[in-house]
Amino acid sequence: MSSLKRNYSRLLWDSDKSTNLPLFVDKALKLLNLKQVYYEVEHSVMSRVSCTACKAGAGLLQHYIKLGKSKEEINKMIYQFCVSLNIQSARVCEGITRLFGSEVVYVLKRITIGPNEICSFVIGDACGDVYNPYHEWEVAFPPVPKPVVRTLESPMEKAPTFKVLQISDTHFDPYYAEGANAECNEPLCCRASSGPAMTPGDGAGRWGDYRKCDTPKRTIDHMLKHIADTHPDIDYILWTGDLPPHDVWNQTKEENLKVLQETVVQMSDMFPGVPIFPALGNHESSPVNSFPPPYISSSESNIAWLYNELDAQWRRWLPAGVSHTVRRGAFYSVLVRPGFRIISLNMNYCNNKNWWLLLNSTDPATELQWLIYELQSAEFSGEKVHIIGHIPPGHSDCLKVWSRNYYAIINRYESTITAQFFGHTHFDEFEVFYDPNDLGRATSIAYVGPSVSPYYDLNLGYRIYYVDGDHDATTRLVVDHETWIMNLKDANLFGYPIWYKLYSARSAYQMQSLRPQDWDKFIDDMTSKEDVFNMYFKHYWKNSPRRGSCDGECRKRLVCDARSGRSHDRRALCGHIEARIDSTAPAPQTWRAWLYNGLSVSLSMLMQLPQVAYQIPKFIMGFG
Repeated sequence: MSSLKRNYSRLLWDSDKSTNLPLFVDKALKLLNLKQVYYEVEHSVMSRVSCTACKAGAGLLQHYIKLGKSKEEINKMIYQFCVSLNIQSARVCEGITRLFGSEVVYVLKRITIGPNEICSFVIGDACGDVYNPYHEWEVAFPPVPKPVVRTLESPMEKAPTFKVLQISDTHFDPYYAEGANAECNEPLCCRASSGPAMTPGDGAGRWGDYRKCDTPKRTIDHMLKHIADTHPDIDYILWTGDLPPHDVWNQTKEENLKVLQETVVQMSDMFPGVPIFPALGNHESSPVNSFPPPYISSSESNIAWLYNELDAQWRRWLPAGVSHTVRRGAFYSVLVRPGFRIISLNMNYCNNKNWWLLLNSTDPATELQWLIYELQSAEFSGEKVHIIGHIPPGHSDCLKVWSRNYYAIINRYESTITAQFFGHTHFDEFEVFYDPNDLGRATSIAYVGPSVSPYYDLNLGYRIYYVDGDHDATTRLVVDHETWIMNLKDANLFGYPIWYKLYSARSAYQMQSLRPQDWDKFIDDMTSKEDVFNMYFKHYWKNSPRRGSCDGECRKRLVCDARSGRSHDRRALCGHIEARIDSTAPAPQTWRAWLYNGLSVSLSMLMQLPQVAYQIPKFIMGFG
């Protein structure tokens, strides 16, 4: 640890020996627990440790900007930092510096807020709710009273249903190579460029790999053929984003557009005549997470290159009338049939890794105000609405101010919105929304579909929903859903994938129906019944053999995730359930066990410094 800090300090001092670093940066470097930072960035579970790292990174960059250092000089410093501390290979260091450095410097040069405000904005509640007038805003609702809320009845049994497929987070890797090194210590492995496998066990599997590897083409082909053969009666498809792989240091606009074009053709050929409703993921841009709002008009920085292509590709499934909103902000609204509408949102305007939002986060592309208009029109017309997107609004990756506004919209139009569908996390989960004035009353449910990609430690999966269909008393609620998976270990062992239904929600969880209040009761069951939570944990991981165990803190986090449709507000939403889980936790360990475990963790951290150190610049560059 001390050697790493000496090297870091030498880099910083050598770049400008006449200038002292800000005191808080020096203090932050001494306090950083790199192992914890590594874990938190990887899992989007932030604490004060991540907050300290964020402030150190942001403060350091702002320090050099104030000194008048050029973009090239700052990028060189970032690259030297990355290489000298063996944070990544030279090619990865060069790639992330080239792709991310200039954008972040451009943004930081144009804002007046400091590290405290920046990191509260980016990280959320783990970094304090620092008041920042530049990033406090509220959407405006029309002067129309909210309709009287009526008790939501269960859908009629044996009524007609729609069968709906959700595919999310395919992360197709066109360069996946069977037998290539899967232990490459880079953000993405299993490619010829990852180098040779040192042992047979280090080689990438034929159908994919549990390590940091994405999805080979043969596996996606096999899955789509299986779906077409097994579910020939699909009525429509929700395709919730993240098409390119995780080689985020090496991507170009041209490569990402090629992945988009190839996968659109693949979906069209495999499901001819089936309506497909796509949503945009955070990996479709290059660099990843970079989605400038429409007012960024320079040819070098604007996002028209992606949105125009999305319009051209999605047009085969969507009406021509949505072209103007797709080109402006990659969102749209479609009347699927009389009385039933699907709205697709661009959730990258809530993404806290989208550094452009630091310039101005106020409802980028006026997307949420547009959403209110669409929902109010639907309410007047008596339509029911499903919302689709990529990043779940309650996830820690979603900006707190955006999420708060979205939560208010869901509450106002709870009688119109009957389901929401997202992806992004790669896990099989859900989020429940509540009345802000009565956090005991559930108002809406967001389904978070599993990823196709095994990245990482996961089996591959997709979701089938049954939606209340066409009949006089239809609710358009989700009646049931099934998660189908492929066991990757068995596929590689026996040479052939087998897809099977892991579970159906109503049967496995013994739910009366899938109304918001039913999911709220299920959260209550997970809180009080260990066997119910363990079943959910198995499904959350798509029955992966690498899922490990889940202690009390893990259980509190997952149950709270399910209760959090609003991001960065866990104290209000989850305090009572966390207390209930704590009350049933095992007795505290003895002081001897505590001391032994503390020493073990400290030694483990020292042994893993070369692996964990590379996470620090992620806060600087929006990497991941």
